[in-house]
Amino acid sequence: MSNQHAAPQTRRNSLGDISVLYVSALLRAAEAEGANIAELAARFQLDHQTVASPEARISIPRFMRLGHAAIRETGNPALGLRMGALSRPVDAGIAGLAGETADTAGAAISTLIRYTLLTSRNSRGVPTIQADIRQAQFHSIRPYNGFNYFVVDSVLAAWTQFLRTVTGRYDVLERVTIEYRSTGHDELFDSWFRCPVQFGAPANTITVRPDIWQSESLQAQPAMHEKLAELCEREMQQIRRGWTMADRVKNLLTPLLRGETPGLETIARKLGAAPWTLQRQLAAEGTGFRELVDETRKQLARDYIRETDSSLAEIAWLLGFANPAAFHKAYRRWFSLSPGEHRKQIRSASQ
Repeated sequence: MSNQHAAPQTRRNSLGDISVLYVSALLRAAEAEGANIAELAARFQLDHQTVASPEARISIPRFMRLGHAAIRETGNPALGLRMGALSRPVDAGIAGLAGETADTAGAAISTLIRYTLLTSRNSRGVPTIQADIRQAQFHSIRPYNGFNYFVVDSVLAAWTQFLRTVTGRYDVLERVTIEYRSTGHDELFDSWFRCPVQFGAPANTITVRPDIWQSESLQAQPAMHEKLAELCEREMQQIRRGWTMADRVKNLLTPLLRGETPGLETIARKLGAAPWTLQRQLAAEGTGFRELVDETRKQLARDYIRETDSSLAEIAWLLGFANPAAFHKAYRRWFSLSPGEHRKQIRSASQ
């Protein structure tokens, strides 16, 4: 697709960004729950032109704040489930349409998740599908709080609704696991997903029932699926062609900065390259591995301080520092003030 009519791009948020298609789904759910979505959209500077543009994106933190505001206005803490229930394949763009026309439900959800990068980029990693165990996994920004519970809810619910749409069946899942701890709505989640839901789990996943995975899609259309999948592949290649080797390294670094700092050998292995080859390629781009680690940490630190309420100790761990003191020292080197002082400045300026 051409980007000719895309909305103007703002600074890329290191925590990730998503298509405004998801904003439309959120506003649809909020309106169904009685919210004044015109006021909500205006508060977050989302005009009609932006929301209507399939190319426009907003940062994930901004989306989280929008969802939190919608939950407060509607009084529905499970608004993410409502958003999932009202989602349609087209809300995932061409990836959703390509998935919808696949032969089976398993192929449909696999297609949808394979092309996630077309509509979202998450610093914690891309969603994955394990066909052998019929399981899809979603990575959400951590730590969890009232601002991002709904993101997990909405994604897992949207995947579930997608399976319900393509099969015409309601009981499509075997099991759901959610990383964040129970918020006291366990029965509601069990009822909505129609299967056991485990909170405080190691990962956010849905496991599809064997008979559903193999069932034929109601919208199966082989020729259309082939054409749409080809279009998705071209879009994916276009995105990745714009990546330098430094971009690829930073993309891999970000989700691995969790209590430790991955080494050059680890990243080279993930890229399928020898460490010395990776060093040479980065040098040709005028950078090095250590510089990229430092730059990645700096960008993430700035966005965590500005966009989240995470504690400084949590941020230090998320950035792979050995301890909070090391994080404070690095932050002062980057911004000439402490992370706590920077957060106070930002909040004072926004009041």
